[in-house]
Amino acid sequence: MQREPITEIRSRSFALQEHNIDTDQIIPARFLTTTERGALADACFRDWRFDGAGNRTDHPLNAVATETHSVLIAGDNFGCGSSREHAPWALRDFGVRAVITTRAGDIFKANAANNGLIVAEIDADAHAALLERTGEEVTVSLADMSVTSGNVRAGFSLEPFARTCLIEGHDALGFLLAREDAITRFEQARAA
Repeated sequence: MQREPITEIRSRSFALQEHNIDTDQIIPARFLTTTERGALADACFRDWRFDGAGNRTDHPLNAVATETHSVLIAGDNFGCGSSREHAPWALRDFGVRAVITTRAGDIFKANAANNGLIVAEIDADAHAALLERTGEEVTVSLADMSVTSGNVRAGFSLEPFARTCLIEGHDALGFLLAREDAITRFEQARAA
């Protein structure tokens, strides 16, 4: 799938400091019936943001303006739990473009990268400093693999293929399809 290439996300931040936020909290199982992306913003953190009758709660997420605040600073072990791909879909639909944490679930990180969501794992000291700057502008750069806000700067790493796909704006299949001519030339040369 082709999507917007990402080299840098620059936005104000918002925070969820809770540790061990799992994919069931990000998107409850009852919303996993759709395969349509773009329709899960209201399902994102649904049980935190709405009561049983569907009324908004006073949870801080309901006050986040993701048009201007699209970088989530999350607690440790974000995205743990089941492997639902709907979790990054819901976060993207809600308006999150990057998640900064000290540690994220491995499957969540892979699903996020496959769906155009950057997950930057940074050291605890830099993470604490970013939490103190919640609401301020943060830059997440894939070019130099850094997170910067004011005088706070931290490096992070991504699996190289995931980084390439994010920068080029492809998922894994789109990456291959973008190289179809080269693959065809290789196959023809090999057959000769």
